[in-house]
Amino acid sequence: MPPEQVRPEPPPGPEQPKAPAEPGLLAKLGPGLITGAADDDPSGIATYSQGGAQFGYNIAWTVLFTYPLMVGIQLASARIGRVTGKGLTENFQRLFPAWLVFGLTALLAAANIINIGADLNAMGDAAALVIGGTGAWYAAGFGIVSLLLQVFIPYRSYVRVLKWLTLSLLAYVGVAFVAHVDWPYALGHAVWPSITWSKEYAITVVAILGTTISPYLFFWQAEQEVEEIKRVAEDKPLRIAPAQVAQQYRRIKLDTYIGMAFSNGIAFFMIVATAATLNAHGITNIATTAQAALALEPIAGHAATLLFAMGVIGTGMLAVPVLAGSAAYAIGALLRVRRGLDLQFGAARAFYAILGAAVLLGMVISLAGLDPIKALYLSAVINAVISVPIMVAVMLTATSAKVMKSLALSWKWRVIGWAATAAMALATGVMFWAMATG
Repeated sequence: MPPEQVRPEPPPGPEQPKAPAEPGLLAKLGPGLITGAADDDPSGIATYSQGGAQFGYNIAWTVLFTYPLMVGIQLASARIGRVTGKGLTENFQRLFPAWLVFGLTALLAAANIINIGADLNAMGDAAALVIGGTGAWYAAGFGIVSLLLQVFIPYRSYVRVLKWLTLSLLAYVGVAFVAHVDWPYALGHAVWPSITWSKEYAITVVAILGTTISPYLFFWQAEQEVEEIKRVAEDKPLRIAPAQVAQQYRRIKLDTYIGMAFSNGIAFFMIVATAATLNAHGITNIATTAQAALALEPIAGHAATLLFAMGVIGTGMLAVPVLAGSAAYAIGALLRVRRGLDLQFGAARAFYAILGAAVLLGMVISLAGLDPIKALYLSAVINAVISVPIMVAVMLTATSAKVMKSLALSWKWRVIGWAATAAMALATGVMFWAMATG
């Protein structure tokens, strides 16, 4: 329920935590901003770039369409974490049978590991493009550096690094402006597209939805709300701290609105940039992210190529910890082990072992010689398919009085959240139908 509809509670006494002082704007941005930025990982870059190259501006409508849906499901996830003080897996265990929770967690972990491998592969290709050498070695190096940072740097320090890494995504804004886009034409087709009814178009739409509304983002934002409760002494789970509801709901809304707007805005610029360069010059199929960057050079100049490649590396360093961390939190909750990125290695060995295993398995996939773009594209489609059951679980949890007490989602957010779930289910069904009939 929104703050104005919260059922009356007794005034806070000594045993009921009061609301802390209102933080500044930058301090309010955290879980939502990082979650949104991590959404534009190399898998997303590949998907948006391939979509822009193949279908031009006529695919840009997807990131406009997904914004309110993305806000709805991410806000539901964030509220679950903030209200209960527990992540999605623990709350799922209160409502659903063990076999179902295990299945949802296994799907998440498998998708995340494939995504990590595809992301590292793309990062290695981009590094080889910029400084030369073998992409596989760079991919392994990025995986090891990311793992060491997560294990040995406290999250309260590491999160500052992640916030600054979000700026790497502004490279794609630069690419779009270097490409000399015809903005009235681009915006017109984004709002009123010419849709192509084909198997390829259906798969691309599902891939974009899958990389935009991804399950690992739900788990990560919920868990980071839990981490914030642990990190800030005055903060408590909202179901035992009614005085904090209004302030925290305002913060979560602002953080989620801005984070998802940042994510989808960058995605829009990626599609526009590749539509204006690659598609406009007849390049409709790309095999690697490095090839996508190189293809920009004769059209938009060397600066565009470097910006594109550096953006892949920067957002990959942001996304790999989110992918590995969300898997580790989910599996750790299932196994009931102590977990948290603010804990030292010795205090949470099992948690960090799970996190390390996810990164190392991703590294193995990245070194397996898979077609980079196909792997990235596949991870986006897998995310779309597994999103549907996980989104249903999120919505049932966020609207459950057993879990959320008097703070269950209001009708407005229920409608938006269920609309996001229905849109993902419909798009996935259309994709399977197109594949079967095409």
